[in-house]
Amino acid sequence: QVLLVESGGGLVQAGGSLRLSCAASGSIVSINVMGWYRQAPGKPHELVARITNGGSTNYADSVKGRFTISRDSAKNTLYLQMNSLKPEDSAVYHCAAEGTINKSDYETRGQGTQVTVSS
Repeated sequence: QVLLVESGGGLVQAGGSLRLSCAASGSIVSINVMGWYRQAPGKPHELVARITNGGSTNYADSVKGRFTISRDSAKNTLYLQMNSLKPEDSAVYHCAAEGTINKSDYETRGQGTQVTVSS
């Protein structure tokens, strides 16, 4: 399987920036897509951004133009650069991976990292 460990969350003022990292280990070659989800209190999980092995990306409308997802395959690390942060971006951010092992599809997520944006 795949193990994902996020880091880089914290407290930042509105308008500031943070970069989240997600270190992947295990069956890295099985991964097809990686992404970031977030969940704020009382709200459902929301897809923030995802990136395929081919480098195609897509973003939630709420973060387009402010967030950038990238992947360093040599370091087995996924990033989320977050700029112009808003209080409504406050949430627990989870790294996710989708892939196939032994013809079985899977999805796994990390424990998450807290992002808090103060106004």
